[in-house]
Amino acid sequence: MTSQTTLSISGMHCASCAAIITRRLRKTAGVEEANVNYGAAKAYVRHDPATAGVPVLIEAVKAAGYGAEITSEVNREEEKQRKAAEISAYRQKFLRGLLLSTPMLYFMAGSFVPSLPLVALITPWMGIASLILSTPVQFWLGKDFYHSTWSALRMFTFNMDSLIAIGTSTAYFYSLWNVLVHLWTEGTLIGEMHDLYFEVAAFLITFVLLGKWLEARAKGATSSAIQKLMGLQAKTARVLRDGQAKDIPIEDVQVGDIVIVRPGEKVPVDGIVTKGLTSIDESMLTGESIPVEKKEGDRVFGATLNGNGSVEFRAEKIGAETALSRIIRFVEDAQGSKAPIQDFADWVSAWFVPAVIVAAFVTLIVWLVLGAPVTFALLAFVSVVVIACPCALGLATPTSIMVATGKGAELGILIRGGEPLEAAKAIDTIIFDKTGTLTKGKPEVTNVLAFDGTEERVLTIAASLEQGSEHPLAESIVAHAKAKGLALSGAEAFRAVPGHGIEGSLEGKKYFLGNRKLMEREQINVQGCEQKLQILEEEGKTAMMLGDQHGVIGIVAVADTLKESSREAVDRLKSMGIEVYMITGDNARTAKAIAKSVGIGSVLAEILPEEKANEVKKLQALGKKVAMVGDGINDSPALAQASLGIAMGSGTDIAMETGGIVLVKNDLRDVVTAIKLSRATVGKIRQNMFFALFYNVIGIPIAARVFMAWGIILRPELAGLAMAFSSVSVVTNSLLLKGFHPLKRNWISDFAPVLMAVGFTALFILFAKISS
Repeated sequence: MTSQTTLSISGMHCASCAAIITRRLRKTAGVEEANVNYGAAKAYVRHDPATAGVPVLIEAVKAAGYGAEITSEVNREEEKQRKAAEISAYRQKFLRGLLLSTPMLYFMAGSFVPSLPLVALITPWMGIASLILSTPVQFWLGKDFYHSTWSALRMFTFNMDSLIAIGTSTAYFYSLWNVLVHLWTEGTLIGEMHDLYFEVAAFLITFVLLGKWLEARAKGATSSAIQKLMGLQAKTARVLRDGQAKDIPIEDVQVGDIVIVRPGEKVPVDGIVTKGLTSIDESMLTGESIPVEKKEGDRVFGATLNGNGSVEFRAEKIGAETALSRIIRFVEDAQGSKAPIQDFADWVSAWFVPAVIVAAFVTLIVWLVLGAPVTFALLAFVSVVVIACPCALGLATPTSIMVATGKGAELGILIRGGEPLEAAKAIDTIIFDKTGTLTKGKPEVTNVLAFDGTEERVLTIAASLEQGSEHPLAESIVAHAKAKGLALSGAEAFRAVPGHGIEGSLEGKKYFLGNRKLMEREQINVQGCEQKLQILEEEGKTAMMLGDQHGVIGIVAVADTLKESSREAVDRLKSMGIEVYMITGDNARTAKAIAKSVGIGSVLAEILPEEKANEVKKLQALGKKVAMVGDGINDSPALAQASLGIAMGSGTDIAMETGGIVLVKNDLRDVVTAIKLSRATVGKIRQNMFFALFYNVIGIPIAARVFMAWGIILRPELAGLAMAFSSVSVVTNSLLLKGFHPLKRNWISDFAPVLMAVGFTALFILFAKISS
């Protein structure tokens, strides 16, 4: 038996930390799959609980040098506070580093401009002062870099923090060596010292901490959708206990409790109205601003807002089972997932850090061979190590996915994770199921024709048979008969024949109700009613024949109303170059009539439910990237077979496990929105990955001082600042997805890559000027 466990991880400082934990978990016996998301600070583990229980998983994470606890046991409010504390901690560290490093900036300026005030007085003390100021920065504020490096070495690898630790340690210990040499030769720590670069190490750590602070703030913004959803939950509920109304914490509500909701209050949990009449704003679930009328027997959902009426309802789903909690869990899982494109970033990061270290040593050796001073070569070494830190690459994908899935949730589109999000971009063919997808799924009886007896008799027999069926067509026939006051009987030997119809016995006589295939199977002649069938089907109606062993008794025709959004959705998809199909069990004539009314030219008709997946396969065999849009129940095989399954949901009992994407509002225009959001997100990921690599490609040769003949060099501390800005710019670029709108172009987001390229080029030029 396999279980899925989510762990909250603490102590991660970079994307490489996530890779180390992932590797450690995957090596644990009993773990089938593990994925650690740096942006969400969570590990998603599929494991055998008998071999690798939760305590084993937590120990594995601890063995890698990090902390872990079960997410379900972590109060979300506490988790929010912990993230706020992390942001505050980085801010405090940066400010302390800046406070300790700033005096050394004056020391450095004094070495270039001896006429600055007090320089002559403090020069003899600069060496010992720099040592005293930089030591707490190196080993107190920078201890996490050493801790992370040690964790990586225990796994026989390097991570991004290793580069910071190596670079700052080189500058610090080389300077310390020169201080000790001065003490040995001069017998004192006072006096002018040369080749001291304590400020390099101190400012480098300070600027990296600045980047970590800004990055933590930006990452917090990527999960704002989750925080917004959590903020919608009610804190208390008014329930009837012992005949009296009592206000209790929402955690104490039990299934079966009668809950009272007064005007203007939030509905605390999910349930069914038992008394009263009101209208409720369900926009937080569906995105629809128009309030929904609620009466006895209707469902209400937690966190929705009651209008002017007062109602009582019976609690049915509480805690983690409410619609809102399930949506939150859905989005959280999606934000922790990986897109296939992330594999490239992981591969680059795994090889990049060792390659950078090799490149840095090559830089050091080459400059020494060319006769450069040791100080010059070491500074080039440190600059290369620092500028090449691929933090931005590790953030490129997860931050975009977190923002996009959160934005999707705001729009009523639940995206299961990175894989369906990426798959949606490539879709070139979409298959729509008819009933409940293109249509409202609430058909009505339009015609009753009798060939043997009266129309009332035909309707009575048909409705009596259909009482045992749960099909939407059956419900419409039964409802129509009851509305006419007809007395129905219970059918015996009832049997549904998938894709054909039903059969059953009434008063000892066997009847059949269904399509031509059913009549042919039972060898019932339909020639006499073929013309009437054709007329009904050309009108887009589903015509069902009622027959017995002697022939066709009558016809019951049912029509399902098209959704208002169907035609617009199909037109917009076609304008995007996407081929649109309709699939249905209806006969070809009826199917084509309905498809024509929504602008669909390709129709797959008379398809049994179990054959829908094969139709998807046929299109895939032609090289098409197929998305299937269905109700998530009868269409589940086809949804699973498709390159992307899109399940229709009601915002309540959503078929969470069926499709890669769930449309909460049942609005087909959201199919268009989902594809556009996917394209925007994958575009952002590619932009981020390009610029993350672009920073390193142009940064490494500058840091190695290859262009020094043209006056272009880069001091290590400025290299650290550039590296920090690269990570922040990638996260900021991802955050621009928050401005996504399906009908409006986001000009700022579109031009962000150009602005990033120009801005970073200008930044390098500025830093090169300062360094030279």
